[in-house]
Amino acid sequence: MPTPDPVIIIAPYRPDHASAWRSLNEDWLVAGGYALEAKDQLVLGDPEGAILSKGGHIFIAERDGAPVGCCSLMAMDDGGYEVGKMAVLAAARGLNLGYRLLEACEATARAAGAPRLYLETNRAQTHAIALYRRFGFTDLPPRPSPYARADTWMEKRF
Repeated sequence: MPTPDPVIIIAPYRPDHASAWRSLNEDWLVAGGYALEAKDQLVLGDPEGAILSKGGHIFIAERDGAPVGCCSLMAMDDGGYEVGKMAVLAAARGLNLGYRLLEACEATARAAGAPRLYLETNRAQTHAIALYRRFGFTDLPPRPSPYARADTWMEKRF
């Protein structure tokens, strides 16, 4: 008998997602050899205060009810949103979750009248950068960042 396809949803953040939000992000940061920086500690330790209460959003990808991926939208001063903290468990890769998380981000940003999505990443994140480019992000020149690891800046204008 064939195994049923997993049920995958992209859900808005709920307080019971807090530990998954933190662990999904800590896992990719540590695996990538990155330090947990001050801004990481802030948004991972207090997602409601650091993101949601400031007009941002967090999305959790759930497979059969279990969190397997996440992404955030942080409100920016120019009315745009910064895409951040995107992570997908290794066991859930290949399910197109990164793209689906970006779709949720774009739909939310467009509904809010945002002019763009923005992100900062590291050039070593080649799979993520390829996903962002496929999704329509373009490169920006370097700019100041709260992240020491940031060396690649991108945006998608609407």
